[in-house]
Amino acid sequence: MLEQGNMTLSAESTPLAPDRQQLRQILRDCYALTKPNITFEILVTTFTGMWLASGGPPDWGLAFWTLLGVGLASGSSCAFNNYIDREIDKHMERTRNRPLPAGRLSPSVALALGSVFGVLSFAVLLWKVNPITAGLTLFTGFYYVVVYTLWLKRNSPLNTSLGGVSGALPAVLGVTAVANQLTPVAFALFAIMYIWQPPHFWALALIKVEEYRKVGIPMLPVVKGEAVTKRQMLLYTLALIPASTSLYWLNATGWIYLLTALILGAIYLGLTIDFIRKPVTRKRAYRLFFFSIIYLCLLFVMMFVNAVPA
Repeated sequence: MLEQGNMTLSAESTPLAPDRQQLRQILRDCYALTKPNITFEILVTTFTGMWLASGGPPDWGLAFWTLLGVGLASGSSCAFNNYIDREIDKHMERTRNRPLPAGRLSPSVALALGSVFGVLSFAVLLWKVNPITAGLTLFTGFYYVVVYTLWLKRNSPLNTSLGGVSGALPAVLGVTAVANQLTPVAFALFAIMYIWQPPHFWALALIKVEEYRKVGIPMLPVVKGEAVTKRQMLLYTLALIPASTSLYWLNATGWIYLLTALILGAIYLGLTIDFIRKPVTRKRAYRLFFFSIIYLCLLFVMMFVNAVPA
């Protein structure tokens, strides 16, 4: 009798397992809609802006609410981006397994998630931080979703360069959260992030030209070709050196940061020159791409280590 009861219990409980597994998959896919890697990078740059504006550790309560609000805004923008790009993503190897192109989630889920997170973000920042940070965060999301994703990405080879505005603003948000105004340090951080992005992305775009051409995305290498793209990469990398050292001249960082920025800038420039002089290969493109990430990480680490006290 007991055995029969156990068998009955097992038979009744078995159908619940797929339901739990399905729920976990849905939650994972909803999480993926927020592009957690991008959101994490945005939060790091935002916190760096707070650290420099404070000349050291910021008020932790303010940091919590700022990062929460900016994180929600990033998740909102990424969810909308997933919704808008779902058809393009089906045709690109890197993105075809995302929740929407793979058919695991309905597009309406991305719209609902983006809307709820966007409203919550603005409310948190307006209530707990300040109006300028709330307004700039709202503008950042609008620029990324409407100006970049809907317009530039589909219509102009300037999509990467002009689209970099939204990627450069999170560091500014960190400064305004602390200072409640735009400062020279905010503009310096914006310049660093804005100038860094195009050569970082173009390194990979040069080996994915056919993918972008197939889906009708007018990336610079597709429209203008390899030679023009390489020349632009060199110009941006050159401009990154004075932009990165500007934090020292603004007395936001010390001489250790200055020395590090100069050394990293020289290495990055040397690798870029080597890259543009030789035929494009996956190995060289990925080497330059990953060094650009290392470059930015080390630069930001030194901003923390060698920030000048306010």
